[in-house]
Amino acid sequence: MSTTSPRISRLEPYLDRVEPAPTLLKMLVGVQLAGFREDAGLSQDQAARKLGFSGAKLSRIESGKGRRPPTEKDVRALLKLYGTDVYEASVLLKLLGRAGEPGWWQRYDKRLMPEWFERLVGLQEAAATIRTFEIQYVPGLLQTAAYTRAVVERGLPNAPACEVERRVELRMRRAELLRRTDAPQLWAIIDESVLLRVLGSREVMREQLEHLVAMAEQPHVTLQVVPLDVTNASAPAIPITYLRFGGVDLPDVVYLEHIRSANFLEDQDETEEYRVALDRLADEALTPRESVRILRETMARRYPAG
Repeated sequence: MSTTSPRISRLEPYLDRVEPAPTLLKMLVGVQLAGFREDAGLSQDQAARKLGFSGAKLSRIESGKGRRPPTEKDVRALLKLYGTDVYEASVLLKLLGRAGEPGWWQRYDKRLMPEWFERLVGLQEAAATIRTFEIQYVPGLLQTAAYTRAVVERGLPNAPACEVERRVELRMRRAELLRRTDAPQLWAIIDESVLLRVLGSREVMREQLEHLVAMAEQPHVTLQVVPLDVTNASAPAIPITYLRFGGVDLPDVVYLEHIRSANFLEDQDETEEYRVALDRLADEALTPRESVRILRETMARRYPAG
């Protein structure tokens, strides 16, 4: 057997992953194929032409952005073209097989889980670090069921009760990510106005703030509040989710959500701008300890126990 390359040795742990991670594995397969192509001295256009692929098809394979993973036939053809080592090829093909295993979120219908949102959930499931900034709502991974219900009812006032409950169920299932033994590090920054905006009822808000305090005590959760009196805060005008993947050759991803769509940024120059913006905002926000204090004070002042 050939000596295992560092690139492949970093992939082997994903063969034994308990939870399916199709989004991550599709991206990993694509990144490795791009690396093998570059090692073979071929441009993307040259490789595509040699195999009769369109440039768009090979680009989609290497980016891992398709709803489904590439076919084994296509991947084998690429590996043969690149002269990939037999063992390295076998590891990649095993990863490709696992990339076809459906994640739990893929059981939801496309009305609740459009392709762009499915990709976000898959990326969050695979991330080592999730950073988020919210200006209107509590971050989704930190919401209670009652708060989520109020958010859904506000955003979809004509939705039938069954759809509302299905959306609440989906949000709660997503939040289970933070209870896993291998939970990602979550660093959430929230504008203070989120704590003051009553959704559902004052009882719902008190429960939500209690939950934030409890989550802030978890070692893998960092919570900061940007106070209203910080008038020159460099807060972006839209929510930001920043995803980082540990120990693998994947770029950081920035997720920017719109009403019915979203943008995913992977270019390093673009993602770096958002990382710097989040760092600056974290410096201007209250410390984690001060943030818990303001959560408790807000509960006592605005949402006292009945």
